[in-house]
Amino acid sequence: MNEFDLDQSKIRDFNAALHNPSKATDQSTWKVTNTKGRHAIAVGINSALNLQIDGHVGYYCAGMNQKANVTINGHCGAGVAENMMSGTVTVKGNASQYAGATAHGGLLIIEGDASSRCGISMKGIDIVVKGNIGHMSAFMAQTGRLVVCGDAGDALGDSLYEARLYVRGKVASLGADCIEKPMKEEHKTELKELLERANITDINVEEFHRYGSARTLYNFNIDNVGSY
Repeated sequence: MNEFDLDQSKIRDFNAALHNPSKATDQSTWKVTNTKGRHAIAVGINSALNLQIDGHVGYYCAGMNQKANVTINGHCGAGVAENMMSGTVTVKGNASQYAGATAHGGLLIIEGDASSRCGISMKGIDIVVKGNIGHMSAFMAQTGRLVVCGDAGDALGDSLYEARLYVRGKVASLGADCIEKPMKEEHKTELKELLERANITDINVEEFHRYGSARTLYNFNIDNVGSY
C-alpha cells in the first residue's frame, strides 16, 4: 500500500504521485492520513486505483475523479467529487455544499447529510444520499439520478432537465418546472439497483417518490416568464 501523511508531505506532492502512471496503476491501493480539513485532496485521479482518506477534508476533494474508488472516512467541505467523470466516491460523514456538482458520471455515495445545491448542474452522475439534502439541490440538473433516503430542502430540482430525482422523505418545496411523476416499474427497478450499489438493502423502493421536469422551460416562452 502507498501511504502519505499530510503532516509530512505536501498535498501537491501527494496529488502528483496519484497522477504518476508508473505508481498509480490500476488496482493499486493508497492511504492518506492527517488530512485535517485540507483542500483539493486527490484531485484529478485518472487510474482505477483504490484510495482511503482518513480524516475530514476541505474543498473539492476527489474533484474530476476518473476511474478511482475513493473512500473518505470523515466529513467533507464544498464541492466533493465536483466534475467527476467515472469511478466511485464514498463519504462516510456529511458533505457540504454542491456535492457532485457538474459531474458527468460515476457514483457519489454520501452516508450522512448533504448541504445545499447537492447535484447542481449534474450531467450524468448518480448520487445516493442516505440522509437529508439542503435547498436548491439538483438545480439545472441535466441528466443522471439523485436518490435521497431522507428529506429534501426547498426548491428541489429547480429548472432541471432530464435528471431523475427519487426522494423517500418530505420535500420542503419543488423548484420551477419540477413536478412529481408516477413511479413505474422501470423506475422501481432502477432505484433498487442504485440502492444496492450504495449497499442499502433495508429500504423499500415503494417508500420513494419520483420527481422530474415538466419540460415547460426548455425554451424561452413569454407565457412562462413568471416561472423563470
